[in-house]
Amino acid sequence: MASRSSRRTDSTGTGTSTGTSTGTTTGSAARPTHRRSLRKRRALVAGAAAVAAGVGAGVFVMNAGASPTADVYHETLAAKDGWASSGTGTTGGTKADAAHTFTVSTRAGLVKALGKATDTTPRIIKIKGTIDANTDDSGKKLTCADYASGTGYSLAAYLKAYAPSSYGTSKLPSGTQEKVRAAAQTKQAKNIVFKVPANTTVVGVPGTKAGISGGMLQIQNVDNVIVRNLNFAAAEDCFPQWDPTDGDDGNWNSNYDSMTLRGATHVWADHNTFTDAPHLDSANPKYFGREYQIHDGALDITKSSDLVTVSRNQFTNHDKTMLIGSSDSEPAGKLRVSIHHNIWKGIVQRAPLARVGQVHIYNNYYDVTTLNGYATQYSINSRAKAQVVAENNYWKVPVGAKLAKLLSGDGTGAIKNSGNVVNGTACDIVALFNAASSKDLKTTVNWTPALTAGLESSAKNLPKSLATTTGAGVLK
Repeated sequence: MASRSSRRTDSTGTGTSTGTSTGTTTGSAARPTHRRSLRKRRALVAGAAAVAAGVGAGVFVMNAGASPTADVYHETLAAKDGWASSGTGTTGGTKADAAHTFTVSTRAGLVKALGKATDTTPRIIKIKGTIDANTDDSGKKLTCADYASGTGYSLAAYLKAYAPSSYGTSKLPSGTQEKVRAAAQTKQAKNIVFKVPANTTVVGVPGTKAGISGGMLQIQNVDNVIVRNLNFAAAEDCFPQWDPTDGDDGNWNSNYDSMTLRGATHVWADHNTFTDAPHLDSANPKYFGREYQIHDGALDITKSSDLVTVSRNQFTNHDKTMLIGSSDSEPAGKLRVSIHHNIWKGIVQRAPLARVGQVHIYNNYYDVTTLNGYATQYSINSRAKAQVVAENNYWKVPVGAKLAKLLSGDGTGAIKNSGNVVNGTACDIVALFNAASSKDLKTTVNWTPALTAGLESSAKNLPKSLATTTGAGVLK
């Protein structure tokens, strides 16, 4: 069952966290990004010093047409590149030996390559092409009917059992039909949830349109994971739960994110694309007067996850996109996340919703024009005493849109903003929100970002520069 904190309608109640975060963070540098020059591939040992000298160029420069070509399978997070570079840094499976380096193109192959979630042996998993999570071990396509088979679940029976007119609206569903719904959902989860162990790099093979369709990467209670160059699409729950107590009118809540971090540390998510396609929310039916929502988050960072960098991804055609923090009562001291150089387009909300932690949001491009029926409610939500620094981001806003709605909060969260631009013009988005809201965002935070490699001092060129340097498929 999806947690109440991740439901469709975001509450604006007062947060309950009482902890405070630390001040300036100076975490030690991670190991530098590995690079190889084309003209030195036949003399790697002799040319090692030259390769090391080119480390500082960064992924963006590489994609912009610089001569060195990166080994994307062994590339590690650069020094001072966001929170995930803090302390020991994020190196993923770069130390993997040949026996723990895999190329996979099927669901069964991915499961085998991942191995046990408790195995900390470094591994590199190269995904070639698109893996359909809704297949069995032989590759046969599975449907919602296959997952329901043998459980006793049917949507018609579920709707009859929990119709508000007869069941009421004061309590969650319980009894036989809820039990069989949960059983069917569990059956689907066993097939489509991929548990990533520590010290792992999962990367799409360039030029193969690599990705995962219909599945969820679960990074839970592990350290040091890299996920890059993948298309995540169609993560769909066949068996959403009805909750009549969620909001004024109830809601259908689903259970799978494309990528979920739960108690994870040192995670780098880079150059991925997240989308609901091909099944967009506009195709969802309504039951009990509410949308039958089959999508949950795109990339959620919860359960005291910490030291995460989310860079150069594209988020598109999605509602509840990125949740940082499971609940308003999540303990303080974790949930330190850097979000930079991403594109957000056709996103309804949670870009991100931040709770409790220290979150740095910089050099992102937000296009809030309605896309395929996805109309933006807000971009950034700071609540439950979250300490957000939002700087040098660019918003593209249609004519007549209310700029005060670019942000949201509960009156306890903070957003320190500077250098943000709306339609090419500098704009104090926090001041606009506070002028229109009864629950002001605080404008000062208790920390100063120090891990800011690649921070661009101006946002004005972001729509153009990020168009060709973000998302899956641009790494070479």
